[in-house]
This record gives sequence, C-alpha cells and structure tokens, in this order.
Amino acid sequence: MATRLVESSLDPARAIRSEVVLAGEPWLGGVERGQTLRIVDLEGNQAVDTLFFNAADPREKYSAADTIRARGNLYLTTGAVLLSTEGAPLLTIVADTCGRHDTIGGACSAESNTVRYGHHTKPMHNCRDSFLLAAARSAIPLSKRDLTANINFFMNVPVTADGALTFADGISAGGKYVELRAEMDVLCLISNCPQLNNPCNAYNPTPIRLLVWDGAT
Repeated sequence: MATRLVESSLDPARAIRSEVVLAGEPWLGGVERGQTLRIVDLEGNQAVDTLFFNAADPREKYSAADTIRARGNLYLTTGAVLLSTEGAPLLTIVADTCGRHDTIGGACSAESNTVRYGHHTKPMHNCRDSFLLAAARSAIPLSKRDLTANINFFMNVPVTADGALTFADGISAGGKYVELRAEMDVLCLISNCPQLNNPCNAYNPTPIRLLVWDGAT
C-alpha cells in the first residue's frame, strides 16, 4: 500500500488540549470517542512509542498482529485502522504528514539495550520503564502484563530482503504530525523515546506536542 500524505484542516488554536512531552518522558491520558489526537514531531526524527487501550476495559488493547493482517502492510499511514485484541477499531489515522510509522520494532528496554549495545547501557532510560512509570503515576490499573507490541510513530525500521530488521535514520522532520480519530474511548500511553544508542531519533531525543480536538470541531 502506498504512503498517503494528508494534511489536517484542524486549527491548533481550537484544540481543547495542547501539551508538550519533553524528551525521554512518558505520558498517559484519555481520548474520548470522536475526539482527534495529533502527535507532532517538533524537531524531527523523534520516535514516539505508543500503546492504546479501551478506556472501559484496558484488557482490550491495540493489537499489532490484527492491525497488520487487516491492513496487509507493516507500516501505518493515513486510512489505517488500529484494531484491538477483540478485533474492534480503536482509532483511525485521518491525517499524516510523515507517511510511515513502524509497527514491529517494539519498545526499547533495559534488557534489549544490554543485548544490543552492551551491559553499560542497562541503567539508561528506556521506553518499557517509561510506560511503567506513567502507569505508576496514575490511578489507572496498568501493569507489566498490559504492555504489548506498540506503535513507533515517526520511526523508520526497514525490513531487509532476508527478513531482518534495521533501525535507520527517521524520515520525519520538524513539525510533521500524525492525527488519529478515536473510534471508542481510549487510553493513550506514550514513551517519548529516550534511546541514545541507535539512529531512530538521530541519537538526540527531542520533545513532542500532543493536541486534542472535540469531535464537534
């Protein structure tokens, strides 16, 4: 399926929520059915590790396997429907100025950093711990067992001819964004990736902006 670059008509001045998530920090919040969430790559090439859950029952969550199978493509762009573990639509990508978002690279962790980059990286910040930190700071009952294969917005993970994954420089740029319409009340769990050991964010984690519009906007 071809990349579909589509710009949004939504006015940031009319957003009901606008927050900056600093480099390496987590975020956890709700998006109601019919609302639109925009994730903005403020400086370019920042990887945004993201999970979505049914707000009414977080045991139902984003399913990479079902989304990839239904879409017939490893990468997400405009028109992609994010399916849950129950096969229900969670969100739909309605605008995208980057055009390619990874579904299979996963989230960095202390363990994966150690295997890939050496034991000296074990104390470094990582996305898995950021997910758990955001959950611990909230009253939402999420734990390790709720973490699953995530989306890496703006991240470039090419698949080689022999089926291997490679972490490459991003193809995003400052100000590019992806916009998603919630098809049910969802929880959005983000780790604004702190990775310093591969080029997914040009070895330089940077902030992102989150905006939310009401469905009537």
